[in-house]
Amino acid sequence: MIKAGGKQYRVAAEDVIRIDRVEKNPGEVVSFGEVLVVGGDTPSIGAPTVSGATVAGEVIAHERGDKVIAFKKRRRKNSRRKRGYRHEFSLIRITEILTEGKKPSDTPPPRPKREAKPKPETTEADGEGETKAAKPSKKASGKKTAAKAKKPATKGKKPAAKGTKK
Repeated sequence: MIKAGGKQYRVAAEDVIRIDRVEKNPGEVVSFGEVLVVGGDTPSIGAPTVSGATVAGEVIAHERGDKVIAFKKRRRKNSRRKRGYRHEFSLIRITEILTEGKKPSDTPPPRPKREAKPKPETTEADGEGETKAAKPSKKASGKKTAAKAKKPATKGKKPAAKGTKK
């Protein structure tokens, strides 16, 4: 558990958290010194913080939240005020949790690149591949629905509306 920007976050290695904006550029390392709880085999709880514990993270990007509109109006006074606001956030990837006074490294560790998964091959048994396009749709294969019978038209004149003379 760390404290950043007046809020508490539960983090683990390789977690991505969204905190209030920090003054670091994307790719730089940010360290959090206010560590409240460190888990593991024997969890250590700080009073108020765990001494010698730091959490390091890499700034991924800076974002802005959804627009919040504050509209105030005083009725019958021709007085209104409309203000918009977008909160700024930073995306942080937690890289390491350090204890016993160790310092975080200045450069983030290299992340392994994801390998592209191979696409599943279609079987060519009977000359047709099993794809979504080869399957018949439900409407084409289902029973034909009978047309709904219409109600017979009413015979005679329409009833007169209320309050009218005949």
